[in-house]
Amino acid sequence: MPTFKRFKTNYPGVFFIEGTSPATGKPEKIFYIRYRKGGKMIEEKAGRQFQDDMTPARAAILRAERVQGKKPSRQEAREKREAALKAEAGRWTVDRLWREYSGQKFESKALKVDRGRYEKYLKPGLGNKEPRQIAHLDLDRLRIGLGKTRKPQTVKHVMALLNRIINFGVKKGLCPGLSFKIELPRVNNKKTEDLTGDQLTALLEAIEADSNYQAANFMKMALFTGMRRGELFRLQWQDVDFERGFIHIRQPKGGVDQKIPLNQEARNLLAGHPHTGSPYVFPGRGGNQRTDINKQVGRIKAAARLPRDFRALHGLRHVYASMLASSGQVDLYTLQKLLTHKSAAMTQRYAHLRDEALRRASDLAGDLLGQVMNGGNRKIANLERE
Repeated sequence: MPTFKRFKTNYPGVFFIEGTSPATGKPEKIFYIRYRKGGKMIEEKAGRQFQDDMTPARAAILRAERVQGKKPSRQEAREKREAALKAEAGRWTVDRLWREYSGQKFESKALKVDRGRYEKYLKPGLGNKEPRQIAHLDLDRLRIGLGKTRKPQTVKHVMALLNRIINFGVKKGLCPGLSFKIELPRVNNKKTEDLTGDQLTALLEAIEADSNYQAANFMKMALFTGMRRGELFRLQWQDVDFERGFIHIRQPKGGVDQKIPLNQEARNLLAGHPHTGSPYVFPGRGGNQRTDINKQVGRIKAAARLPRDFRALHGLRHVYASMLASSGQVDLYTLQKLLTHKSAAMTQRYAHLRDEALRRASDLAGDLLGQVMNGGNRKIANLERE
């Protein structure tokens, strides 16, 4: 400490020097305390008269706490913080892994949802732990606790997020993985949404009547191609190959870019769809990539008086798949490729529709053979009468 004139107080080990307030520029007392600890004389600043509301009595209380070991000295606190930071630098906790994981992701609605799940459900109990410190019991408690107030699907999403964060750390060589496999809850959410003929007619009429051509054509493309909402948001004009008759799908849910055929209805729609100067077929504000269309689509859904639980865009993807499966003319492998499902398991939800088409075909064959047989029997009976 620079040499200043020291002024004693009525409290042992407490003195002050005269300084200037950084806020007002007026004279201000700066209090210090002196005490011995571990055979070493320590002298530290207690605080300023006005800025810290420090008095000789408060400085004396602070000195007593230091002497009794109730509070560490400023230097001890600083050394403790530095040691913690040094230790943290070598520890890849779940929280640190999350920061690195999320920092390498593009800002999106999905990332925003994941951030909310992490902050609310994972950080409080697991954020300060390294993956190797997480016990199976920790995840059991997390799963059971969430299950008391949250839907099974939410529990599954939270557990899957933790799994992705830890797998990211392992893949990047930042930390060892868990000593066990995270078990994701089974959720029976394979709802195959469909529309009756009347409902589909009402929807198409509502689409045609709506004044927002972007939303109208967006919904038609979902119905004509079975493309996901995010895939349509990312669809650019350069992805539409009119000459070869394909649509290039960027960043599909399966991860690997895909191509699907450009059928005639989709071709006609895109050929008449306005170019706005944006690279995106269905641009958002300023010609940038669209991130939401719920309001416009919701209005069309309401006008068509569709069921409240019918998801207007994802539901149209199901309608597209259901029509193909129930036609009996498309096998499940082809349907899987059209829907860009990563595995056949996802397409299996439409198997019952395919089976129903096969049953109808089988019944038709039975009817035709029955007619032939009945015709033959009548011919035999006529011959016997003759």
